[in-house]
Amino acid sequence: MMSEIIVAAIAFCGTLCGTFGGIITANRLTNFRIEQLEKRVEQHNSVVERTYILEEKMKAVNRRLENLEAFEHEVMEDAR
Repeated sequence: MMSEIIVAAIAFCGTLCGTFGGIITANRLTNFRIEQLEKRVEQHNSVVERTYILEEKMKAVNRRLENLEAFEHEVMEDAR
């Protein structure tokens, strides 16, 4: 009778250790994955910001080009 209780207690301790070990390992893996996703989101946000800046610069370049083309057109008409 006593040996069954000892075996049950040892099995219970083993189950507890295995369960908590699994929980800790899963928690660490989840934290690692979250950190990796945060890094990827930061990279993505950086690309979005740079793209927005480039789009604004392209708008300015296009306006300047249109102004130069209009000026060239005026000069050509005045030369005639």
